[in-house]
Amino acid sequence: MDTLSYKTLSANKETANKEWLLVDAEGQSLGRLASKVAKLLRGKHKPNFTPHADCGDFVVVVNSDKINLTGKKWSEKVYERYTGFPGGQRSVTAEQVHDKDATRLVERAVKGMLPKNKLGRAILKNLRVYEGAEHQQDAQQPRKIDINEFK
Repeated sequence: MDTLSYKTLSANKETANKEWLLVDAEGQSLGRLASKVAKLLRGKHKPNFTPHADCGDFVVVVNSDKINLTGKKWSEKVYERYTGFPGGQRSVTAEQVHDKDATRLVERAVKGMLPKNKLGRAILKNLRVYEGAEHQQDAQQPRKIDINEFK
């Protein structure tokens, strides 16, 4: 009996078949969009998912300036950071973050849904977020997917 035929194949960075995906964020809820994009980046939608390897896809998100937040989250959702100095706690609302740079809301939401380690930081580099409908990844020919049909 050949025991080599029973080996479980584990995907790694070299053997992963990565592709470019285009996601339109217009009219989407921020958290639901971010969780689906994080799943695409991580590669959990693929049958050869490996938790310790970057086997996910490259994701391009367009129209991030047309994202939705439900309820009073535009004014009540607060992003906090600490400068490291006494009295250095700074906070901004989601509306202020959106007015300054609309891509930061999506990037920060997706970052929070990825692993907090080297792998998570490497996976986050596979995400490109743009405010308008135009993007710079035309040469990669990203395949447009409907995020609503995706689980």
